[in-house]
Amino acid sequence: MSGKDDLLKHAESLGVQPAAVDGNDEMLPERKRPQMTSDVAREFAIETARLMDDDKCEDIVIFDLRGISPVCDFFVICTGTSDRQMRAVADHVKQMAKERGETPYSISGVDDASWIVADYVDVVIHLFAEEQRGYYDLDSLWGDSPHVEWKRV
Repeated sequence: MSGKDDLLKHAESLGVQPAAVDGNDEMLPERKRPQMTSDVAREFAIETARLMDDDKCEDIVIFDLRGISPVCDFFVICTGTSDRQMRAVADHVKQMAKERGETPYSISGVDDASWIVADYVDVVIHLFAEEQRGYYDLDSLWGDSPHVEWKRV
């Protein structure tokens, strides 16, 4: 099985329906762009990373994908230390986003809590268990993109 097949199988196990590859598959609803400007998206990504740090997540990184990916502007990736912590962080991010007036396009993986994805269209947040982060290795895939400094000075 190829890496793409593994990724599609995992997405389906999380209840995420991938976009159609050919004309026979059913399409996801159109992703409507929120009113998040590039600067607002960057601030949202930084605030998310800081929240993750406050919640004791590990190996937090923000990739600036503007001009690289047509899907989103920023990836925020971290490793959680337990499924309970990952669920709590996902809840904290959702609450922080709500306070900022942002709503997610989708959140998936909360039940399994090995890879939680919160899609805010311009910012996609990945909370990984250590094993899944190594397996899917988004850090290598997107690692050449610019990194955003998020730590407080």
